[in-house]
Amino acid sequence: MKDSNSKKEGSVSKSMTVEDRYSQWKSLVPVLYDWLANHNLVWPSQSCRWGSLVDRATYKNRHRLYLSEQTDGTVPNTLVIANCEIVKPRVAAAEHISQFNEEARSPFVKKHKTIVHPGEVNRIREFPLDMNIIATHTDSPHVLIWNVETQPNRNAVLGAPTSVPDLVLTGHKDNAEFALAMCSTEPFVLSGGRDKHVVLWSIHDHIATLATEAGPDAKQGSNVGGSGEKTAESPSVGPRGIYRGHKDTVEDVQFCPSSAQEFCSVGDDSCLILWDARVGTTPAVKVEKAHDGDVHCVDWNTHDINLILTGSADNSVRMFDRRKLSGHRVGSPIYKFEGHDAPVLCVQWCPAKSSVFGSGAEDGIVNIWDHDKIGKTSADPTVSQASPGLFFRHAGHRDKVVDFHWNAADPWTIVSVSDDCASTGGGGTLQIWRMMDLIYRPEEEVMAELDSFKTHILGCGTENLNK
Repeated sequence: MKDSNSKKEGSVSKSMTVEDRYSQWKSLVPVLYDWLANHNLVWPSQSCRWGSLVDRATYKNRHRLYLSEQTDGTVPNTLVIANCEIVKPRVAAAEHISQFNEEARSPFVKKHKTIVHPGEVNRIREFPLDMNIIATHTDSPHVLIWNVETQPNRNAVLGAPTSVPDLVLTGHKDNAEFALAMCSTEPFVLSGGRDKHVVLWSIHDHIATLATEAGPDAKQGSNVGGSGEKTAESPSVGPRGIYRGHKDTVEDVQFCPSSAQEFCSVGDDSCLILWDARVGTTPAVKVEKAHDGDVHCVDWNTHDINLILTGSADNSVRMFDRRKLSGHRVGSPIYKFEGHDAPVLCVQWCPAKSSVFGSGAEDGIVNIWDHDKIGKTSADPTVSQASPGLFFRHAGHRDKVVDFHWNAADPWTIVSVSDDCASTGGGGTLQIWRMMDLIYRPEEEVMAELDSFKTHILGCGTENLNK
């Protein structure tokens, strides 16, 4: 609960309107950010993911970005491959950062290729071993695999035939819309759906079946249309394993960073389940009540594989230590992070620092946390000290943040996207941003740097007086 001093500390009051909060945030942009690009979207995007680093230049780098476009049916739903120019740290001028138009499209974000997607794109995941390979979830039981380099560029006009996926993964008995992950060590794909199942595939299994499918009894390709109607023929592959343990829709899945055989899942049954494919298809560890509501998202720490994050409809983020779960089949979080006013939709650990993570929610906020900072104050004036561990609030969105993603190739740079249909009737907002490094660097290091600037400034003043 916020105390009476929270406003004095600069926190955003719950009584503030969205526009008031946005105006306050906008006035602080030159102080809080090293880089910010705002891109107005015609259609809402439900997922955004970084791809590979495409090109390096003196002052900025070009990065690949994957986006979805969820249309109203007047034009097809699409998967967009974009190129983004990201200015390097400490290059952008403060006045440039502050002078953005929230109704305009950023010149730093340009479409590279469009794929006409069969059905809405609900989730995108890139393959870490080859970031030109991505998986998508749509309103169907299938997972679609795409090679974005070999896929043709399409014109998304009404009546245009859908693009044909490079591979279709079958195995779900009901729609699988959101829970999707790709392994960082093996060509494995993980999915969850309304059938309450977690399904595991290997893309390499497709290669093994090619010879059989080329024969006279070749298996027909899978129907990949979100509507259930036959739209295209694609090669398909069945699952390595189907894992049963949830009692409701599986909302998110994640691989253990060090093992393709270990993974976790969360769902609308409020459970967090850890699985080990080496010992069977039943739960290895099951936390029956991980949250006080549906669990929407999960992420596994790449630096410390004992730490797992979950985000929920109960507005909180919780951190679990799997060492304290094993063997008992029950468990409780080692910490609860409370700084959102609405359901948490996405969580992700920072690739640059093991103790840092982000969370996005329906309150339109992306919160950045550091569990090592619990008990310490934040340099961000919009952060309430009533939320331990919270040290930065990105309040640039005016509606629910449906997805965000840290850029592994450019540490501390984040892309976030909001679905703005409910608030403005418009499409969505895409933002690429990097907070000022003085906010997240060690305090003693920052103070030493500021002191050196102070000495320099005072020295310049003395020189001018002596002239």
